[in-house]
Amino acid sequence: MKSQDPSTYGKYNIRFYRISLSVCGVFINILFSFVLHKLGLPLYFDTIGTIAVAAITGYLFPAICTAVVSSVICSFFYWPALYLSFVNAIIAIITVAFARNKGFKKIGKLILFTLIVTLISSISASIIQYVIYGQADSSLIARNALAFSSAASTPYFLSFYVTSFLLYFLQYGFICLFIILLMSILPKNFLAFFTDTNWNQRIVSETARQYMNANHSSIKHPLHKKITLTFIITSVLLVMLTGAIALRLYFDNSKVEKTKNANNCVNLAVDFIDPSRVDDFIKYGTEAADYLETRRLLTKIKESYSDVTYLYVLRIEENGGRFIFDTDDLNPYSPGEIVPFDKEFKKFLPDLFEGKEIDPVESDNILGWMLTIYKPVRDEEGKTVCYVGADVSMDYVAGYLGSFIIKVLLIMAGFFIVIISFTIWSIGNTMSYPISAIASCVDRFSEAAEDQEMLEDNVKLIRSLEIKSGDEIQRLYDAICRMTLSQTEHIRDIRRLSESTLTMQDGLIITMADMVENRDSDTGAHVQKTSAYVKIIVEGLKKKGYYPQKITPKFMSDVVRSAPLHDVGKINISDTILNKPGKLTDEEFAIMKTHTTAGKEILEKAISTVQGENYLKEARNMAAYHHERWDGKGYPEGLHGEVIPLSARIMAVADVFDALASPRVYKPAFPLEKALAILQEGSGSQFDPKCVEVFMDSLSDVKMVLRKYNGDNGENFAE
Repeated sequence: MKSQDPSTYGKYNIRFYRISLSVCGVFINILFSFVLHKLGLPLYFDTIGTIAVAAITGYLFPAICTAVVSSVICSFFYWPALYLSFVNAIIAIITVAFARNKGFKKIGKLILFTLIVTLISSISASIIQYVIYGQADSSLIARNALAFSSAASTPYFLSFYVTSFLLYFLQYGFICLFIILLMSILPKNFLAFFTDTNWNQRIVSETARQYMNANHSSIKHPLHKKITLTFIITSVLLVMLTGAIALRLYFDNSKVEKTKNANNCVNLAVDFIDPSRVDDFIKYGTEAADYLETRRLLTKIKESYSDVTYLYVLRIEENGGRFIFDTDDLNPYSPGEIVPFDKEFKKFLPDLFEGKEIDPVESDNILGWMLTIYKPVRDEEGKTVCYVGADVSMDYVAGYLGSFIIKVLLIMAGFFIVIISFTIWSIGNTMSYPISAIASCVDRFSEAAEDQEMLEDNVKLIRSLEIKSGDEIQRLYDAICRMTLSQTEHIRDIRRLSESTLTMQDGLIITMADMVENRDSDTGAHVQKTSAYVKIIVEGLKKKGYYPQKITPKFMSDVVRSAPLHDVGKINISDTILNKPGKLTDEEFAIMKTHTTAGKEILEKAISTVQGENYLKEARNMAAYHHERWDGKGYPEGLHGEVIPLSARIMAVADVFDALASPRVYKPAFPLEKALAILQEGSGSQFDPKCVEVFMDSLSDVKMVLRKYNGDNGENFAE
C-alpha cells in the first residue's frame, strides 16, 4: 500500500477542519434561531455562528457560506430569514474585516463593531418590514412597534426602527461577549491552526501563497478582478433580463385573466338589464319599478367576481356618460348623473356613439390604474341603448410585482455574495495568483541570468510553488519547471565553457605580453605590476563613486584583463632602441613613440577578427593613449582631459609609477617618496587628478605589490 504524502494529508485535514467549523456555525445559528422562535422571543441569534466562524478563521468564504446557508435553512420555520441572507452575509464580511485587524481584542473596536452591525441589521429589517409587510406583520417586534407608535404618536416605521435597533444592539452585544469568552477559552494553537493556514491549500503551497501575496499587489488590473467583474456584470444583466421577461409574462397573463373575468361579469350583467326600462331608470331613478332589484342583482354579480372593482351601467351621450346604475357602495353616482369621459376614451367615442363594442381601455386617473370593459345592451331591434361597464384595478398587480421584485432581489443578493466570494476565491487560487507567482519567478529567473547561484535558487523557488490545479495552468507550470531547470543546466555548461575560454584568452594575453616584455631587458614584471596598479586604481575610483556611469563591473573586468597588452606595440620596435642603455635621440624617441599607434593597429585587427570582445577595445585604448597627458601635451594625438579614454588615464598613472619605482638600464629605481612626489606633481597636468588621488589613498596596497615583485627593494619601499 502506498503511503500518503504528509503534506497532502495536512492540507486535506485543513479543509476538513474548516468545513467542520462552518458546519458547526450553521448548526449553532439554526439551533438558537429555532429555539428562540418557538419561545416567541424577538431575538433569534441567527448570526452567532456566523460571527464565530468569521472571528476564528478570518476568511470570507467560510463565513459567508455559514451566513447564507443558515438563512436558507432557518427560512423553513421562519420565512423572513431568507430575506435577511444578504444582510447576514454583509455582517460576515464586516466581521472578517474586524477579525483581521484584531478588532475582537480591543474594547473600542468591539463597540464600533457592535454599533455597525446593529445599524445595518436594524435599517435592513425596518426597510424589509415597511416594503414587504407594512403594518400587517404579526411578529413580536411589529406588535411592540405598533404599540409604541400608538402610545408615543410616532410614525410606525420610526417606531419599528427604534425597537429593532434596541433589540439588535442587545443581541449583538451578547454575541460579542460570547465571542470574547470563546476566543479566551480556545487554545492559542487551535486558533493559530485556522489563521496561519488557508481555506484550501490543495492547489498551491504555502510558499507559493506567501510569494504571490508579496508580488500580486504590483499588478494594476489582476486577472481575478477582471473575471469577477465580468461575471458580476453578466450575471446581473442575465438576472435583469430574465426577471423582466418573467415579470412581463406574469403581467400579461394577469391582464388576460382579469380581462376574461371582467368580460364574463359584464356579459352576465347584460342579461339582467331590460332595455325597454332604461329611459324610466334614468328619469325616475330609484323610484322606478324594478330599479332597486336590478341594482341588487348587479351588486351581487360584481361581488361574485373578485377582480372587478366597479360595475356600472351608463348611456353614451355627447357630454359624457350618463349613469343608470352604479354598484359602488362608498361613493356611487346618482341615476342620470353625467360624468365626462377620460382622455383614454376619446379615440373610442365614435364607436361608442354608434353602439359598437370596443377593446378594453387602460386608464390612469384618481381611481388608480384601471382596465375598463364595455359591453353594449341592445333592444329587440338591435339598437344599443346603453353599456354595461366593468373596471378592473391593475394597482394590485403592479404593487405585487414591486413587492415580488424586492423579495427576489433580497433572496438573490445573499446567494450572489456567496457566488461572488467563491468566484474570487476560486479564480484567485486556480488562475490569477498561480499565474502571478509563475510570472514573478520567471522575471526573477531572467534577471538573474549572470548569477548562476541566483538562477539555481530561482529554480528551487519555482519548484517550491507546487501548483496542483490539475488544469492547463499546472501544465504550464510543469513546463516552466522543466524549462528553467534545463536552462539553468545549459547556462552552467555555457558558463564553464566561457570561463575556460576566458582563461585561455587571458593566458594568451599574458603570453603575448611576456613575449614583448622579454625583449625589454630591464622591465622585470612590468606587465604584472602595472596590471596590479590598474586594479588598485579602478577599484579606488569605484569605491569613491568617481565616474559612476563609466565604471561598471564589466568595465573594471575589461580594464584589468586588458592591462597586460598596453605595450604590445613595442613588438615593432627594434631591440637596439628598446634596450639602449643611454638616452634616446630625437629620432629614436620618435620611433619609440610609434609603439602606441602600432599597438592600436594590432588590437584593432584583433577586434575585427574576434567580434564582440569588449575587453580588447579597452586594451586598444590603453595601448594607443596611455602616453596622453591630462593637459593635452602627450602623444600620439595630443588628447586632453576626459577626452582621453578612462582606461588609458588609469594606465598612465600605473605605467609611470612602475617606471619610476623600478630600475632601468638607464637609471636606478627612485625611492618611493620621490616616485609618489612626481606623481602628485603631475596630478592635473600629466595625470587625471582623481586617478592620482585614489592611488595615493591606496599606498598600503601599492607597497604590497612592490614587496611581491621587487624583493628587497620592495621591503625598502614598504618601510
